[in-house]
Amino acid sequence: MIHKSAIVGENVRIGSNVKIGAFTTVHDNVVIGDGTEIDGYCEIGYPSALATSDRLVIGSNSRVRSHSVIYSGSVFGNGLVTGHRVTVRENVTAGENLQIGTLSDFQGDCRIGDFVRTHSNVHLGKKSVLGNFVWVFPYVVLTNDPHPPSDTLLGVTVHDFAVIATMSVILPGVSVGEHSLVGAHSLVKDNVDAHSVVAGVPARRICKANEIKLTDGSGRPAYPWPGHFHRGYPDSLVEAWQRKYQESGN
Repeated sequence: MIHKSAIVGENVRIGSNVKIGAFTTVHDNVVIGDGTEIDGYCEIGYPSALATSDRLVIGSNSRVRSHSVIYSGSVFGNGLVTGHRVTVRENVTAGENLQIGTLSDFQGDCRIGDFVRTHSNVHLGKKSVLGNFVWVFPYVVLTNDPHPPSDTLLGVTVHDFAVIATMSVILPGVSVGEHSLVGAHSLVKDNVDAHSVVAGVPARRICKANEIKLTDGSGRPAYPWPGHFHRGYPDSLVEAWQRKYQESGN
């Protein structure tokens, strides 16, 4: 269902059971997968001279909330979910089940894996790379310019299952290892080892991630987090995680 006030360009491919809200503009060369819902006042496929392609693909069963702007030249897998007033620039490639929080700003040329969760007011600088199952909490900034302002861009890389807590800043070119935790309000200027915790300004290594225990009285390790947190993930993934972490004793 397309609202009568929406504007839909030519060469737009719209799947079945798609809803497009009031006063939303869908530009040319956009592909919208089946079962997707786009709220009102959005701009989808916004043209950009920086885009390597004028095509935008939004996978099936996605939800784009009101006042969001998604530029041309990007590809999103199935199950994209955005908050309100999200901006995603050109040349972003994202896997399935990406969640982008309200007022977040993803700059161009980012690569994002499957099941990535970013909360509100997150900024991803150009050339950021996020692996699978990454969590990025509110007001986190991934930077990219080592001596601003310049034309040199060094994107941050965040590996699988890493967690970056609220209000942290990751400096250009830093690699955040898999299953690691960056504590809240941290300034990270050095690479973070896998399975470790860093915190502070500047961030320093605190301990191994599995030394942190849950505060639920169970005494279980809080990390790796798939050992105990499963909300919103498919049953097949949860079952695999449970087998893995029961066998490992975590």
